[in-house]
Amino acid sequence: MSTALMSSVTPGAIRQDEIRVMVVDDSVVIRGMISRWIDAEPDMKVVASLRTGLDAVNQVERINPDVAVLDIEMPELDGISALPQLLAKKRDLIVIMASTLTRRNAEISFKALSLGASDYIPKPESTREGTAADGFHHDLIQKIRHLGARARRRSVASPPLAPTLERTQPQAKPAVPAPPATAAAPPARRQFGLTAPRALVIGSSTGGPQALMSLVTDIGPVIDRFPVLITQHMPPTFTTILAEHLARSSRRPAAEAVHGEIVKPGRIYLAPGGRHMKVVRHGTDAEIALDDGPPVNFCKPAVDPLFTSAIDIWHGALLAVILTGMGSDGMRGGKDIVAAGGSVIAQDEATSVVWGMPGAAANAGICAAILPLNQIGPKVVQLFSGVRS
Repeated sequence: MSTALMSSVTPGAIRQDEIRVMVVDDSVVIRGMISRWIDAEPDMKVVASLRTGLDAVNQVERINPDVAVLDIEMPELDGISALPQLLAKKRDLIVIMASTLTRRNAEISFKALSLGASDYIPKPESTREGTAADGFHHDLIQKIRHLGARARRRSVASPPLAPTLERTQPQAKPAVPAPPATAAAPPARRQFGLTAPRALVIGSSTGGPQALMSLVTDIGPVIDRFPVLITQHMPPTFTTILAEHLARSSRRPAAEAVHGEIVKPGRIYLAPGGRHMKVVRHGTDAEIALDDGPPVNFCKPAVDPLFTSAIDIWHGALLAVILTGMGSDGMRGGKDIVAAGGSVIAQDEATSVVWGMPGAAANAGICAAILPLNQIGPKVVQLFSGVRS
């Protein structure tokens, strides 16, 4: 039998607020390791451990998981082939693609995002790589928690009908309706900076690749005249391919930044995986400085080092955009940009895969605008043309 179902789990054994996770990987070692990590968390539970994509497709409706961790390379039916079939059977399934860090697998992961996967995660080459395994552990649990919480909220908002058997039980007295909840006040907005921006810095994480490719298609006039610098939380190899996708989407040069290169208009500079990207002054020019220091906000590359360093070059003539992502990276750097006279735009919650980073900036009161993704590009173009309203 190629399937390891959680047969000891009865319907009542899983709390209603636990995130139900299906692990699909042909390696028994990887399945066991991931399952132990998940079951050690109080807010999530492995409901199935499966060897192939075919097993997952055949059983997803019965298992009814919130999240699937789906390997790419498997016998019978690989992950990229199984993905659309899983989503056809369970449209709201959160799928996290897992793969070893190769160019081929990175390309497949990007394709999976376009087919409906919510996120991806690179697996370490060996479970004996201590630091790599620890990073994989941390990142996987955080992705399951943040993406799965959204799935659970949707489930609670549309609860299933009670089983017919329960209708024969004595009916409880109707509960006294609770007063309607008071809507939370929207985050405060600041005025846009007085100076038209001369550089655009962007930070993103979970959901970022799709958001970035959409945004750069809308800001061509800005890219032509001003430098655009991006930090996306992403490992090596993946950033190489993301840069290629950004070049195709924008029809402008885009590449991983190189230490010591001069920053010029007409190009998109992307922080390479595993290195922080900063800008430093070189005479009258701005120069890329790659930093191999420790992670910032648990991330490397991180957004805050880019944002903060850009102030030394462009001062208040700086616009920051914070897109979808987990955590709060970019919020502190955004505060510094606003204090220097620049401006911050955050993606809104409705269009964010995870409203962590943009939500942190919004709730800190540093944003001049909180916009749906499709409105950010036009606003950026407007601001760089000198229109502030």
